[in-house]
Amino acid sequence: MQTAEMTAKIAAGKGFIAALDQSGGSTPKALKGYGIEEGAWSTDEEMFGLIHAMRSRIITSPAFKGDKVFGAILFERTMDSEVGGKPAAQALIDRGVIPFLKIDKGLEEEANGVQLMKPMPGLDKLLERAKRAGIYGTKERSVINGANHAGIEAIVTQQIEVGRQVLAAGLVPILEPEVNIKSTDRAQSDVLLLDALTRGLSAMPGSDRVMLKLSLPVKPGLFEPLVDHPRVLRVVALSGGYNRPEACMELAKNRGVVASFSRALLEDLRYQMSDAEFDKALASAIDEIYKASTHKAAAVN
Repeated sequence: MQTAEMTAKIAAGKGFIAALDQSGGSTPKALKGYGIEEGAWSTDEEMFGLIHAMRSRIITSPAFKGDKVFGAILFERTMDSEVGGKPAAQALIDRGVIPFLKIDKGLEEEANGVQLMKPMPGLDKLLERAKRAGIYGTKERSVINGANHAGIEAIVTQQIEVGRQVLAAGLVPILEPEVNIKSTDRAQSDVLLLDALTRGLSAMPGSDRVMLKLSLPVKPGLFEPLVDHPRVLRVVALSGGYNRPEACMELAKNRGVVASFSRALLEDLRYQMSDAEFDKALASAIDEIYKASTHKAAAVN
């Protein structure tokens, strides 16, 4: 697939993005969910080897194809590794799946109700390397824990600044200002975020488009203005702590929004499964998420 083909595939909206970008801090939890308890590895290299084997098993499964999974987000180590004897990004492209790369380095301590992204030294070099590897776009995450106007403005400002840096490198950024679904004033945070993103995107110079990865809103349909915004290529949603049935139910209420799930995609997969059992469980999860991404519930006024 050429870049223009990838962009057209994303804009068409058939399918969803698999988030396979668990990083160092979240890897032990991801492995535990997969049936590998902490203590099964002695070094970080062994730990990352186990999570890479899990990702490789997913990507090479016959259930994981571009007809329903149009994109996948990779961790930097995965991008630098091989899957099925091929560079990871190329292995995805060969299956019709568009590769993205997680570029953030984690979160700052909370201030003004939010956690900004940590500094990303060497980002330009990473983006150059990603472009050479065949990566189409990036993903960068920050977190909103409370409905603080100044904090949310700072989150959006930082996200757009990083997004413009990504665009300048010839890649498409997925901006991810996640609203914590456990926040007591989450609905107000959704509204403040919608306003800040609308203004920030409208003020961007040029005509390049970004993608957005957002928490499912308390009020279904709230983010439709972002779905229709001329500077937004696609809006995707994280599962954010919902289990898959809950996440799919909420996703189906939001027109134009497709999934970019991690835990909700992987929750039934186990290391101990036979290949046939694994492929069947993955196919079932993909079908459920695909349906919620492409078949929307009737609007409720």
